[in-house]
Amino acid sequence: MNLTMSAAPTHIPVLLEETAESLAVQPGGRYIDCTLGTGGHAAVILERSSPGGQLLGIDADPEAIAVARAKLQAYSRSTLLINDNFANLRAICIKYDFFPVHGILFDLGLSSLQLDSSGRGFSFKRDEPLDMRLNPGQEVTAADIINTTPEEELAQLIRMFGEEHYSHRLARHIVQERPIKTTLQLVRVIEQAIGSRRGRIHPATRTFQALRIAVNHELEHLESALQQAIDLLGFGGRLVVISYHSLDDRTVKHLMQQEARKTVLRLVNKKVITPSLAEVHVNPRSRSAKLRAAERITIPKEVTCDE
Repeated sequence: MNLTMSAAPTHIPVLLEETAESLAVQPGGRYIDCTLGTGGHAAVILERSSPGGQLLGIDADPEAIAVARAKLQAYSRSTLLINDNFANLRAICIKYDFFPVHGILFDLGLSSLQLDSSGRGFSFKRDEPLDMRLNPGQEVTAADIINTTPEEELAQLIRMFGEEHYSHRLARHIVQERPIKTTLQLVRVIEQAIGSRRGRIHPATRTFQALRIAVNHELEHLESALQQAIDLLGFGGRLVVISYHSLDDRTVKHLMQQEARKTVLRLVNKKVITPSLAEVHVNPRSRSAKLRAAERITIPKEVTCDE
């Protein structure tokens, strides 16, 4: 699906002011947005780093790159937008000689573009193919996982990546109902297995999260990319990460604390930053966001491709 700017859904950047402050954006600085999305955070970074600021934007989703390029047109001479996975962060920066940098941002949530109009099945609120690939060029889809994974392995996947207590019951029902090809088919199976309502989240939330993480290898890519990001920061450079579920947040928290103990990083915010009630009211999707920030306090070593 190709989207023009007018057709693209409006995405509200989460914790926008807090992100800019945590990055300590300065005129003439060089910044990397590893999850460019539709360019909301990038636009503010470019505005506040003017004059002379530069931004490298990375996104695995080619549609996001297209929308962000149009949004950031006024800063085209200051931006470099790359359709790639942030797992390749070091190689990208070496290729384009974009290091060391003053700040690196990861906003790990899905954008409204992906949830509302990608047609790839990220949302359980509309009937779409069970795809969930951030990059349509990837081979394995959510449907492949749902329809070919053995029951016990599927249960472990849903439990591990979705933190779903009813994973074995869900896996049993899914295997019984195969083939499952669309989001609403899967939602119906989940509701049959564990009921149509559980607490304040939809019963399909955790299973959809697990599938998306598995399809895109999100956790392993995140851990690798965070370490690469630390290596690419200059002295005093900031790493800012916004996460939306506990698996991501634990990964970020552990790595930042580990590097702080090594005196490589200094934690900028000892307590996690969350959206205000006013922001959640305007943008309910921000309610689970957690921002963590750290500053590099050692001179970086030389960055090479073979690390």
